[in-house]
Parts: sequence; structure tokens; C-alpha cells
Amino acid sequence: MRAEERIEKGILFCPGDPELKAIKLRSHNLSCEYNRTFEDETEKRAAILRDLFAEFGEGSFIQGPIYIHYGKHTHIGKRFFGNFNLTIQDDARVTIGDDCNFGPGCAIVTPVHPMLPGERRLVYYPDGKPIRMCYAKPVTIGSDCWFGANVVVCPGVTVGDGCVIGAGSVVTRDVPAGSFAAGNPCRVIRTLSEEDSMKYKPEVLAEMLVAPPEEDRG
Repeated sequence: MRAEERIEKGILFCPGDPELKAIKLRSHNLSCEYNRTFEDETEKRAAILRDLFAEFGEGSFIQGPIYIHYGKHTHIGKRFFGNFNLTIQDDARVTIGDDCNFGPGCAIVTPVHPMLPGERRLVYYPDGKPIRMCYAKPVTIGSDCWFGANVVVCPGVTVGDGCVIGAGSVVTRDVPAGSFAAGNPCRVIRTLSEEDSMKYKPEVLAEMLVAPPEEDRG
């Protein structure tokens, strides 16, 4: 069974498999190429990201630098914004919805290593041949999510639509849609509601509106 198939099945695979190493080398090189660009080289940057990811939605932007492991396992929706130092270790599939915003230093990780040190070093084929292996769990981020700085999303986690994840959080379990969650380990603080509207913060809202004027509404 090919290593990519083993990853998809969620079973042990060898990260040193030649096919996987070739994918990672390509992704790492593209990441380095992106990190050498200037911010106003918009066409060049867009072309690299389209080449790097399985899907990179219209209107999306990543500040850079970036550190992407496979690239081809990551699907990013429309109007995504990723701030400085975005890391995606996408051994397994990573899916990010539309209209998500990530603060600086965010990381998504999917690989899992055996807990016992001897098994991290080696496991064995049925014929006794030793090999180093790990496994990976997919990560899914819904649409309209905002992650503060230095959020880490761990393997196998799903974050629902419309969530806010506080800065420095380590997300080890699923977060239901519409939640504000924070901490290490991350936990749900409360459900977001209409009371969170900026209209209740006039000192910050100033002259701005949270909805278009009546005459502009369809």
C-alpha cells in the first residue's frame, strides 16, 4: 500500500517514504521561494500559493513567511487571511473554510507519534524488518473563524463555523460552531451571541455602522 493511501486510512506510515519526501521537498522549496518574495510581488506570490496548495480560494492572502509541509493536502477557502509565520504540517488533510482570519504564529499540525520512546524509534513489519513510522489525523476549520496569535490546532480537531479562538490557545479537542474558546488546553468559554456586537462598544465603533444604512439594504 502506498504511503499516501496509508495516510488517508489513518494508519501508520513512514515519513521517510521516497514519494512523501519528494512531495515535502517540493512544498518546502515553494515555501522558501514565497518567503523570498516582496509583498508587492502580488502575481508571483499568488502563483506560488496556487502551486503550493491543493486549493487556495479567491481573495485569500498570506502575509508570510510560511512553513508548509505537504501543501497538496491543504484546502483553503475564499478570503482567507494568514498573518506572519503561518505553519501547516499537513501530513493528513487540512481544510479551512471561507472568510477565516489567523493571527501571527498560528500552526496546524496533523501528525501523531507513538507515545512510547521505543515505538517512536522503530516499529516492525511482520517479517521483523524495523522502520520508523507515525500516523496523522485530519484537521477541519469551518468558515468565519478568527484565531488569535500563536494558536496551535492539534491533530484530529474540528473547529466549527464562526468560532473565535483566543491567543496562545492549544486546541486539543473539537470546538462547536459559534463558540469563543481559549486556553491551554483550549476550552469553550461561552457561546457567541448578539450581545457581542460592536454596536454595544460605541467607544470603539465610533462613526462606523455594523449594518448598511436603510437605503442601501436590498
